[in-house]
Amino acid sequence: MADVSPSAKPFTPTQGQYLAFIHLYTRLHRRPPAETDMQEYFRVSPPSVHQMVLTLERAGLIRRQPRTPRSVEAIVNPKLLPELI
Repeated sequence: MADVSPSAKPFTPTQGQYLAFIHLYTRLHRRPPAETDMQEYFRVSPPSVHQMVLTLERAGLIRRQPRTPRSVEAIVNPKLLPELI
């Protein structure tokens, strides 16, 4: 995993939680989470998760392939991620 690109903005605490979840889920399950996995974990609506994914992608914090399930990848150095609450 690479460090955040210089153009990427620092992330908010909520964004950090999503990034930490994506990172840990991928390590534990050996595949990225689906948006429904994030929805269940954070107990939020599907549009909320999707908006967060789009926000993280625009900020250069994740990489994903549109219309491809389970393709989200955190591209932040894991050492910079907060502990998942």
